[in-house]
Amino acid sequence: MVKYNFKKITVVPNGKEFVDIILSRTQRQTPTVVHKGDRIANLRSFYMRKVRFTQSNFNEKLSTIIEEFPRLDEIHPFYGDLLHVLYNKDHYKFALGQVNTAKKNITKIAMDYVKLVKYGDSLYRCKCLKVAALGRMSIVMKGLGPSLAYLEQVRQHLARLPSIDPNTRTILICGCPNVGKSSFVNKVTRADVDVQPYAFTTKSLFLGHTDYKCLRYQVIDTPGILDRPIEDRNIIEMCSITALAHLRAAVLFFLDISGSCGYTIAQQASLFHRIKSVLTNKPLVIVCNKTDLVPWENLPEEDKKLIEEMKNEAMKTAMGEEEEAVLLKMSTLTEEGVMSVRNVASERLLDQRVAAKMKSKKINDYMSWFHVAMPKPRDDQERLPCIPQVVKEGGKKEKRKTEKDLEDENGGAGVYSASLKKNYILADEKWKDDIIPEICDGHNVADFIDADILNRLEELTSEESLRQGEEEEENGFEMEGEELTEEEKNLLAEIRKKKALCIQEHRLKKSNAQNRETVPRKFNKDKKFNSKRFGRELSSYGPFKKQV
Repeated sequence: MVKYNFKKITVVPNGKEFVDIILSRTQRQTPTVVHKGDRIANLRSFYMRKVRFTQSNFNEKLSTIIEEFPRLDEIHPFYGDLLHVLYNKDHYKFALGQVNTAKKNITKIAMDYVKLVKYGDSLYRCKCLKVAALGRMSIVMKGLGPSLAYLEQVRQHLARLPSIDPNTRTILICGCPNVGKSSFVNKVTRADVDVQPYAFTTKSLFLGHTDYKCLRYQVIDTPGILDRPIEDRNIIEMCSITALAHLRAAVLFFLDISGSCGYTIAQQASLFHRIKSVLTNKPLVIVCNKTDLVPWENLPEEDKKLIEEMKNEAMKTAMGEEEEAVLLKMSTLTEEGVMSVRNVASERLLDQRVAAKMKSKKINDYMSWFHVAMPKPRDDQERLPCIPQVVKEGGKKEKRKTEKDLEDENGGAGVYSASLKKNYILADEKWKDDIIPEICDGHNVADFIDADILNRLEELTSEESLRQGEEEEENGFEMEGEELTEEEKNLLAEIRKKKALCIQEHRLKKSNAQNRETVPRKFNKDKKFNSKRFGRELSSYGPFKKQV
């Protein structure tokens, strides 16, 4: 939708860089070798090509600059006056005129020297003419240096301007400095305008976007305006006046009824009456801000009278609306009334745009394109159109929590397990957690399962463990059904104890990454660790009965 995209303007080099770029391109893209024995016609064409190629490159670059920079007479009046306020229209046109003049001078120089080279009688004469042609072109470009530097500064500033569409739905905010304009823009849009407790924090136009009834509106924050004649206003104030004069927008005039901005209500009312001439034929809403500091009921009667006079002036453009739609109260700190101000301004702007289109001559041509289907009633019951409450209020729906949000709230991945039954549509919400029956051969498996089977299984397990313990105590010191003597029982107890210690040591080494060979092969070269030694170590544990 944005018609003017100033960010695509090509970078403008200064005079010296311009010459270096063109001469380097000529050196790279044209022949560079010539021989003394060549025919004079070949020498002439060689140097004529150099001059013509340089001239075409200069013209191409200069034409790009002239075409890409906006022409003040052809763009929207808003941008034309804004450029005049920021850069002075005369200086801007003069710089572009110098670029165009330099382009013509370079073309004339190239044509003159091509004619001279065409009749050159020697290699030396042709080369000198080529050097002179390129030198005069370079002198022209170096003389253009200040204009190129000025245009580069203009290009950089243009690229930083907000992309305002003068033809779309627009809400414009104006008023004295430090009355809460930027805070309101930050509340209703995603713009991040700097907010500080002193005047003229906003020094240029800032743009944000908001949605109302499925339509996109652009909200423009303007710098503060002082109550003084237009000839005494500076560039910052003139940006606001330019936007008010040329943009078809709903205007919100902010009043600080608390006086904390440094200006009384009388001074703010005087500013309103001074600029009301540029507010004609625009939907106008007077917004009393900072009601959290001073409520409307606590205002003096003189201030209320001044605000009523402003309200009567604004009612002239209200198009038959109620008085409450012209004077609104809000607080950006507590956010009370912020959304209602946005909704009222959007509704008034939309009504004005629709009324203007209905009065145009093209509406009759467009009406034949539409056909509204009216359904036939099937009974006597009246069915009114249903508009959701969220759409009526113009607010945003509460963000629905996703599974990712629930996972982060409940311990993260590996801890949270998503429920696949929570979206089931059942008559009773408690049924969602019921166990789904398993059917086998037409029978419910749950009908054949004892409810106390787990308790009984635990009882059987505990009883079996007790019996096994008793059997181990009775048969703990028996080997193949034969009873052992007291001495053999003591030896067997020591062996089992030693075995348990060996198992524990092995597990400890394994847990400490020490699971390796007990005796590496390289340390057993003399065969000290053999089966005989192993037998001697085992015999040291005590005598054993020979197994048959």
